[in-house]
Amino acid sequence: MARLKFGAFLAPHHPIGEHPMLQFRRDLDFVEQIDALGYDEFWCGEHHSSGWEMIASPEMFLAAAGERTKRIKLGTGVVSLPYHHPFNVAQRMVQLDHMTGGRAIFGSGPGALASDAHTLGIDPMTQRDRQDEAIGIIRRLFNGERVTAKSDWFTMNDAALQILPLQEEMPFVVASQISPSGMTLAGKYGIGIISLGSMSTQGLMALPTQWGFAEDAAKKAGTTVSRANWRVLLSWHIAETREQARREAGAGLMKWHNEYNVGTLQRPGLQPFTSPEDAVEKTAGGEGAASTIGTPDDLVKTIKSLMDVSGGVGTIVGFVHDWANPENTRRSWDMVARYVIPEINGYTAKLRESQKFLVENRAVFERAGQAVMAKIMENDKAAAALPLTGPGRVAIPTINAPDLQKEAAKRKA
Repeated sequence: MARLKFGAFLAPHHPIGEHPMLQFRRDLDFVEQIDALGYDEFWCGEHHSSGWEMIASPEMFLAAAGERTKRIKLGTGVVSLPYHHPFNVAQRMVQLDHMTGGRAIFGSGPGALASDAHTLGIDPMTQRDRQDEAIGIIRRLFNGERVTAKSDWFTMNDAALQILPLQEEMPFVVASQISPSGMTLAGKYGIGIISLGSMSTQGLMALPTQWGFAEDAAKKAGTTVSRANWRVLLSWHIAETREQARREAGAGLMKWHNEYNVGTLQRPGLQPFTSPEDAVEKTAGGEGAASTIGTPDDLVKTIKSLMDVSGGVGTIVGFVHDWANPENTRRSWDMVARYVIPEINGYTAKLRESQKFLVENRAVFERAGQAVMAKIMENDKAAAALPLTGPGRVAIPTINAPDLQKEAAKRKA
């Protein structure tokens, strides 16, 4: 079975009130932490309004993150293509790829916030078609072509990149939420997907339904899509006990939902939570919950269920939030790396197997203790000391030692 990869997605969703400079620095510290913990990918987005989401240039942020990390892949999650001339996007991504040593992932979307499109004078009805058009152009540029193209929103004359990506093939990924457009684009171009919608079990937002859109589009376009290139977003906060996790995350979760989702974005159908306990119960309570607030075992169960329901994905991407304070948030991600990832990927299975083998075959190894006892009895002073030997403390257990107290009792008898 292929190893499941793990990543982090920072929109970001930072409460208003803290110094933005310190928020940026803490976000960079976070990338450095998860790189050291062995996570595979880090994603950050592009937003220009709302107050809460304040990274305007994911490429700029990822270039800084690249200087503080060693191995983690760095993805734009996402560049809103209708906001930019495609040639400029291609050049920035190529530069990012070289500056990070070939670790860039090009993630794109049509633009998430209606307020951003309004600011730039873009009709939302055009955004998804423009994303499609830009992807086609950027792929040609990455392939080294010289492109002349004229659109209703950009013009290119004999355009060619001076530098091609460092990677032989930079990964392309499209974001998918509710509509089929993201999955359809992935199928059309045979590229990766990052699903940012909820974990609904039915309807448009059900993962099997969404994957069907990608496969249908791929069949129509004569391409292929791979589940190995499918990333799905999950939300979690993990602690030693469920009670501790709920206590740590409840107030921040309530603030995020009430002030941002309900108060700022005014998303249809959402109602404010009445208490931290209400927030946790409605977000992470029950079998169909979209988030996990609990123990490592709880998150393992959630991930295994997702894999069963979806039919399999390549990467689990955790949503980075400020539900808990910075210290507890860092500890949550640390616990996922220490306990959840190895359990999912079987990193500890052989250790348990080795332990079990020793326990079940103890008799086979008794001869090692007999060898130690034989050497004791060959030495007159050691043999004389044996009857005086009693229980004592040692820094580490003595390997292969016989039961000296039992042997001493025999000698006394």
